[in-house]
Amino acid sequence: MSKALSLDLYELTMAQAYFKNKPDAYATFDLFIRSAHRPYYVACGIDDCLNFIEGFKFSEEDLGYLKDLALFEDDFLSYLKKFKFRGEIWAVEEPEIIFPQEPIMRVSANIIEAQIIESIVLNKVNLATTLATKAARIILSAKGKAVYDFSLRRTQGVEASLAAAKYSYIAGAKGTSNVLAGSLYKIPVEGTMAHSYVMSFDKETEGFLAFANAFPAKSIFLVDTYDVSRGIKSAIKVAKIMKKEGLDLLGIRIDSGDLAEYSKYARSLLDQAGLIDTIIVVSGNLDEYKIAKLVAGKSPIDAFGVGTNMGCSSDSPYTDVLYKLVEINIKNKGFIPTMKLSAEKLNLPSRKQLFRSYGRNGVMLSDSIGLFDEKIKGKKLMRKIMDKGVILCKEKDVMQKRDILAGKIKAMPSRLSCLENNYIYPVKISKQLSLLTKSLKEQLKKRVFD
Repeated sequence: MSKALSLDLYELTMAQAYFKNKPDAYATFDLFIRSAHRPYYVACGIDDCLNFIEGFKFSEEDLGYLKDLALFEDDFLSYLKKFKFRGEIWAVEEPEIIFPQEPIMRVSANIIEAQIIESIVLNKVNLATTLATKAARIILSAKGKAVYDFSLRRTQGVEASLAAAKYSYIAGAKGTSNVLAGSLYKIPVEGTMAHSYVMSFDKETEGFLAFANAFPAKSIFLVDTYDVSRGIKSAIKVAKIMKKEGLDLLGIRIDSGDLAEYSKYARSLLDQAGLIDTIIVVSGNLDEYKIAKLVAGKSPIDAFGVGTNMGCSSDSPYTDVLYKLVEINIKNKGFIPTMKLSAEKLNLPSRKQLFRSYGRNGVMLSDSIGLFDEKIKGKKLMRKIMDKGVILCKEKDVMQKRDILAGKIKAMPSRLSCLENNYIYPVKISKQLSLLTKSLKEQLKKRVFD
């Protein structure tokens, strides 16, 4: 069974209805974020979508399963056997700072092709954007101190764990504990030890010493298995033994308790012992708010290991991404703008472009959403990335995307990245798009209900 069946059933039932009634209809869909659970988003997952779409096809096993459902006619199944996406896609550059209602991707294709890819596009952009945005918030809160992804054991499956490692690294994390992610994406891998390791030895110092002998240049001792104060002293005792052999203890990790007080206490003891270069790593249910508080309190912490809250985006575990029809072309009558009129679920019609204005210092000033061919000041963010089903540009690797995002985050207004701030970045709807939206509402009411 291939991944081509990673779609919702209604995409196939609608596709069969299109196949019988309007097989030549051409449509444009916009993918965008509807509601603002975050002050900004880091749009990612676009390249994952392109790679999936370019290779999309149904296998014989897929078609056999669909036939067994007794829902689909033979001529439609024959169409699916030859199915290939042949449309065009426009999108912002990945990664990109984005705001609600702004187009992230625009898909123009035969309506069957455009409809069938809906769920996989939403799935990939939702996951990647959710994780990248949460990671960016956490990394910004650390104010330059190292953040590591420790989320593998808490994410919803292996695929999600890989995404957490990948997109947190793009957002600025220093590395991950996930070895598979390190192998696939060339992300630095880091780790310390578990409490079970310390507990497996009769004495804490015995465990630390065994680890130091195995990893003399990379030892970070977990000091809170029994008692933090004694654990720190055990680490110092072993560090002094290492010193006699010309080795330096890399660090200690504290995973529980009052991290602010324990880190200050640990720094004091380490410095008194001459271990001024031994770093302090903390972990344990951290998020951007807790990290910001530790940083503001000048806790002498060098690195943060963040698991559940970053890898699962626990406070906001999804992004409200939508994929909506914005224009339709039937039998070469020209494109007709369309939109949804449901209460609180309106979407902007027609093909659109996103324009971003910057100040002289390179800081973002405002965005404008306009019609595709409007003349509006600002940098155009939407660009064609797929034509006739073929990807037009080579995907950048995670390091390149990391550098790109660092530049874009630097260009954000400082107020936007403050955790305790109600600042709303200005996103304007152009005059022409506003007029079209208003007139189309009335046209649709007459056309549909009269």
